[in-house]
Amino acid sequence: MPDRSNIDSSKLRAYLATSYRIGTGPNAIVLTVGQRSATLASLFATHGVDCGAFITAYNPRGTAQSSEANTRAHDALTRELHRRGVTSLKGSGTEDGSNWPAELSWFALGLALSAAREIGTTFDQDAIVWADSDAVPQLILLR
Repeated sequence: MPDRSNIDSSKLRAYLATSYRIGTGPNAIVLTVGQRSATLASLFATHGVDCGAFITAYNPRGTAQSSEANTRAHDALTRELHRRGVTSLKGSGTEDGSNWPAELSWFALGLALSAAREIGTTFDQDAIVWADSDAVPQLILLR
C-alpha cells in the first residue's frame, strides 16, 4: 500500500478487516489481506492463471448506496468483465463484526493488476484486492 492515501483511516482498517469470499456456502474460499491462501493457489492452478482480482461496484468510495444503485452498478461491472472476456466467480465482502451489509463482488481470474486498477477506478472504488502467483491477497488503494 502507498504511504499516503485520500482514504480515511477508519475505512482502511475496515477494508483490511474484511473477509473476501469467493463462492458461497461451506465451499467458499475466504481471502484475508496479507495471508497466503493455499486454496487460492489451487484455484489459480485449476484455471491456468497466475493472478486474480476481487472487485466490487457496490458503495463507491465506501459510501452507502441504495440497493437499486448497487444492483445497477454490479450489473454494469458484470457486463464489463464479460466484455473483457474475463472468467469471474461470484463473491462477497463483509467485515466481521460489522453491520455493514455484504457487498456483491466478482473474483476475476487472470486479471492483470493494471486492468484491475482500471476497472476499480472506473467504478469509483477506494480499493481492490489483488493477488499474484504467490496467492497473497493485497489491498490495492486506488485513491
